[in-house]
Amino acid sequence: MIGRLRGVLAEVEADHCLIDCAGVGYVVACGARTLQRLPAPGDEATLHIESSWSAENGPRLYGFLTRDERRAFTTLTGIQGVGPKAALSVLDVLPPGELAAAVAREDKAAVARANGVGPKLALRIVTELKGKPLGDVSFTPSAPGVHATSAPVPSVTGEAVSALLGLGVAEVNARRAVDQALIRLGEDAELSAVIRAALQELGR
Repeated sequence: MIGRLRGVLAEVEADHCLIDCAGVGYVVACGARTLQRLPAPGDEATLHIESSWSAENGPRLYGFLTRDERRAFTTLTGIQGVGPKAALSVLDVLPPGELAAAVAREDKAAVARANGVGPKLALRIVTELKGKPLGDVSFTPSAPGVHATSAPVPSVTGEAVSALLGLGVAEVNARRAVDQALIRLGEDAELSAVIRAALQELGR
């Protein structure tokens, strides 16, 4: 099973990209947010991969820039009625930290903003995700009948992006720089090191 791909980004299409790894081209389905944050074609890219197989489509690879996004994807697709396409749509509008926050406050409307996710499915997602971690972010559900008030545990990614936003960097550029910094340093890197590396990425 493929867990990660690192190679030259050869093509970017509307719903997938092609990564050339030592002469072998891998077609990887990605959400819109992931595709927007990829480097330019011809540059090196690294994607965390989730593999799946279906009788209709055969084997398929789904790519994510962070392990948190891949873990959230697998958690979402474990919910009845949530296929890979719907899971990618949810993560397009709600990255893992924001999805955990929406679940904590029982915000079905936020989940229903995803393409292909109606009110009933959004309710099921919110209900079944309660108490489940989404990557490195999670929340403690409240007692029955009481709205959740605890906030998700902040991730290094979120804090680093917030720091760059405070410096006036546009969000899309901040997220791309932080993602590239984490690819270079590893996702266990200290916040200060990630911010420095992200600033270096922005200065290139």
